[in-house]
Amino acid sequence: MNKRFVLILSALSLLLISHKRAWADTGKKPNVIFILADDFGYGDMSCYGATHFKTPACDRLADEGMRFTDAHSPSAVCTPTRYSILTGRYNWRSWLKNWVLQENHPLLIDTDRLTMGKLFQQAGYSTGCIGKWHLGWGTELGTDFSGEVKPGPLEVGFDSFYGVPFSHNSGKSRRVFMRDRRIVNLKPGLKFNSKEAMKNTVRKLENTAIDLSNEAVAFIDKNKDKPFFLYYPTTNIHFPLTPNSRFKGTTKAGIYGEFVVEFDWAVQQVVEALERNGISDNTIVVVTSDNGARPPGKLKDLEAFNNHPCNGPWRGTKRHIHEAGHRIPLIVRWPGKVKAGTLSDETVCLTDFFTTFAKILNQPIPNNAGEDSYDLTNLLTGKPHKHPLREATVHHSVSGQFAIRQGDWKLIEGSSNGDYPKNDEGKIDVKTWNPERDPTTGKWTKLDYFQLKPDGKFQLYNLKSDPKEQKNLSVKHPEKVRQLLKLLNSYRSNQRSAPIVGK
Repeated sequence: MNKRFVLILSALSLLLISHKRAWADTGKKPNVIFILADDFGYGDMSCYGATHFKTPACDRLADEGMRFTDAHSPSAVCTPTRYSILTGRYNWRSWLKNWVLQENHPLLIDTDRLTMGKLFQQAGYSTGCIGKWHLGWGTELGTDFSGEVKPGPLEVGFDSFYGVPFSHNSGKSRRVFMRDRRIVNLKPGLKFNSKEAMKNTVRKLENTAIDLSNEAVAFIDKNKDKPFFLYYPTTNIHFPLTPNSRFKGTTKAGIYGEFVVEFDWAVQQVVEALERNGISDNTIVVVTSDNGARPPGKLKDLEAFNNHPCNGPWRGTKRHIHEAGHRIPLIVRWPGKVKAGTLSDETVCLTDFFTTFAKILNQPIPNNAGEDSYDLTNLLTGKPHKHPLREATVHHSVSGQFAIRQGDWKLIEGSSNGDYPKNDEGKIDVKTWNPERDPTTGKWTKLDYFQLKPDGKFQLYNLKSDPKEQKNLSVKHPEKVRQLLKLLNSYRSNQRSAPIVGK
């Protein structure tokens, strides 16, 4: 074979490889896996400073993608954040005004609303939800789970569902797995809450993460040859702390740390499934949390906790309006698109992934969808973008207390930390447990557990000079208070805070 022929073959080979790469860059739809931890704090990964244990899977994704230092959940508790992720809309615009849904409550997301799952379905993706749902079921109060239950995940954008219908700490009759619309292992003819039924349906808490991980891996294996979207909200690390025995003694933070390490193990199973199927380079992986961390409540667990800074340097904890309630870890890996080892200090919110995915999928967003969602694609891919990306970000606590962040300034409406209000006896002061309903339309209109009213006081912090929110500057800077309060009120009174897509 002469040298000239070899050179021609080499040139043709390079041309073919280049053509294939160009086609991959422009024509092949990326898979998307959105991993949402439960009560996972800013300081719960070693890449965010944890020293009592290691999180190698999460750390690797951070090394290979973008890690955010100023990312926020839209709420300091779980149901509201889950609603906001899937709709791109602040939850307080829905009928749930504070706290979370109870186990007798109907589906929170309107079935006619455009959701993240529906965006992917419209783009030809297989969509799956595996893990903790906690967004309600059915249309009435007290839905019977003895048979088929709907509406639920399948009615708001998912082709399949496997997971926990409510929370890791559910009552025994609902401490179950569901597949699509039915409780797993529930025998026909039995009431779901009967003793006979629960012999077969109640899941083992210590095996929950492993069972969900197996389902997530199976979903990836099944859909490896077509584009897919997997929404994977784990039960780790919500109380009760129930890591599998295989993780016992692996950390210096006791059972809490073991539950975190188990979560990292679950992330690793996803990463390995992508690699085994040869689709890692064409899959966007997001790892984040629904709100800040909640330190252990039991004394023996707290002692073993060993002062692990689960919320990093931030003030407060889950439920609170201060930073620890909603400042969260966020990692995005997208090989070939997101530069490896990137660190971003851009202020972002989990609502933003709605519009971001729509942009990646080239799917239109109507004016009545994604109302509080900004497009992150230019930020992620290193292209020029407006900075700051968001005009402002609204924060919300368990009791319904508001805050607004713009630049370095954060205004909190009210003088408290936003935790549960207490009555004279020191108990949680719940005014009502059930939502109001429009008698004409039959639609649920409002569930306001606490009916919190601002006390007329404000907290104003400059997070650049005072990241721990120690110096209240509201008296010193009344003009800043007025400016931010005006903006907050405009967001609350209008139907959206983000610009209309395309304008």
